Amino acid sequence: MMKKNMDILNNIKIAHRGLWNDKYPENSMGAFDRAINNGIPVELDVHILKDNTLVVIHDDDTYRMTGKRVILKNAVYDDIKDLKLKGTKYKIPTLEEVLLLVNGKVLIDIEIKIDVFDFSICHELCKLLDKYKGSFLVKSFNPIYIWWFRCNRSNYMRGLLVSRLGWVKMSKILKYMLFNMWFNSLAKPDFISFDYRDLPNKKIDKLYKEGMPILIHTIKDNNVIDLKYSGYIYENE
Repeated sequence: MMKKNMDILNNIKIAHRGLWNDKYPENSMGAFDRAINNGIPVELDVHILKDNTLVVIHDDDTYRMTGKRVILKNAVYDDIKDLKLKGTKYKIPTLEEVLLLVNGKVLIDIEIKIDVFDFSICHELCKLLDKYKGSFLVKSFNPIYIWWFRCNRSNYMRGLLVSRLGWVKMSKILKYMLFNMWFNSLAKPDFISFDYRDLPNKKIDKLYKEGMPILIHTIKDNNVIDLKYSGYIYENE
């Protein structure tokens, strides 16, 4: 069973979707392997398919990354297993494949995507993460998922993603509640991952002073900023 060690978030730099470029696409095995070889923790995105396979890709469909549109929540693994990422040799990896590759060499920061609104993704994550020997974080924009982990896997390091969510179709009231972290008392996150575009923020400063680890996302260069917070998630331009 993983034991929490929040100290690992102090002064940390995490590669957003791996250490990617034109040759090694985001969320690809190549991008993760590059990060591992450089000793850099990786952030990744996890979706659940209709057959309960967990796959590592950011969008809720495959078009931007493969040129072919498959809606992930309606697909099974056979529907996407041969699609290539950005014209390279790399395919959409399963989370199980990524865990085998990383194998405890670096921290994994797992964002749980929310296009499927039930707890199946949480259950399937636990089947893999309970057996995984390395360090990992789980996080989501959905505080109900983080509440679920609080109740069912309290040993997991769990975090809330916080942003104004300008790109999401959602009521203004709910966006306001999420941005102002009204659900913290329910989810009780171990850390907050906060959008750098919404800094400065008095509530984040207060939480940090009270001992809450704060990770800032997503900085466009890993050397551009000397943050006063715990660490940040970055990608190189």
